[in-house]
Amino acid sequence: MNEMTELLRESRMGALGTESHAREVRQISLADFGSRFDEIADELWAAATDIGFFQVVEHGIDLAEVDRVFDVAQRFFALPTAVKEKYPLKRGQNAGWEYKSQIRPSVGTADEKESYQFTRPRMDGLWPAPDELDGFRDTIEDFERRCWRLAMDILSCFAVRLGFDREFFARAHDPDAPTYQSTLRLLHYYAFPAELVGRDDVWRAGAHTDFDALTLLFQRSGQPGLQVLPGAEADQQVWTPVHPSDDVITCNIGDMLMRWSDDLLPSNFHRVRAPRPGESLDPRYSVAYFAQANTDVLIESPKGTYPPITAAEYLRRRIAANFG
Repeated sequence: MNEMTELLRESRMGALGTESHAREVRQISLADFGSRFDEIADELWAAATDIGFFQVVEHGIDLAEVDRVFDVAQRFFALPTAVKEKYPLKRGQNAGWEYKSQIRPSVGTADEKESYQFTRPRMDGLWPAPDELDGFRDTIEDFERRCWRLAMDILSCFAVRLGFDREFFARAHDPDAPTYQSTLRLLHYYAFPAELVGRDDVWRAGAHTDFDALTLLFQRSGQPGLQVLPGAEADQQVWTPVHPSDDVITCNIGDMLMRWSDDLLPSNFHRVRAPRPGESLDPRYSVAYFAQANTDVLIESPKGTYPPITAAEYLRRRIAANFG
């Protein structure tokens, strides 16, 4: 699917639609990963090809480490705006702090959030000073490396099903290369104004697909809102809720892996809806890791459905199509 076709699809995804619990976002245990590799690969493939989303448990990242990164994220977002403005998002680099800057083609309005992006080789001048936020850098760097390892384990399962060797995607996402462009993103959705509850045209994050190969999303229990639109239900806009929990990681296929798999693995639309009457209006926090192949890696699928393209050029085209 080319960039303009994808943009046209996204521009039609702004309606409220309906919600259904008929589809299952499967939970898959990664325990004993080495000895259960074939079994886990089968389960991941079945879930991913069905809905494009799944959740992993017993994944090897301790809950204390997840709690630690949420703590430093909340402390960062609580800094005065004047401090955060010292570390602004580098245009085209996916590094630094941004505030209400993403306008989704699906809704035409800015997402009601702020975020901080960590992309390993691009962080010069973007770290808060220790007297502003002590321990921030060490926590973020450590957590990002743990996310990379988990993402590569999951991607190794898809690699073998696509006819690649198990380390294919690990080589394509080499964190020690200057071309590395995977990103850890801290997200803060603002406390929701009571007067906007019940409106159909306000979103915490409008409908979109991810541009990457694989996304890992950490959510907090009691902070709902994430919904996925399975491909089979896209025309009717029947959205499936993705329930948050502290001890699971929600994963989804991105556009890059969809292209790499000759469209066998679907990158489906998802969004974060506004709170409903009776739900908490408190701020919502999440942490996402986006596995994006290194800039110089060639995306070339087994069956050649699409012409080969470098990861850098692919992302450039997707961003240009969506955000002009």
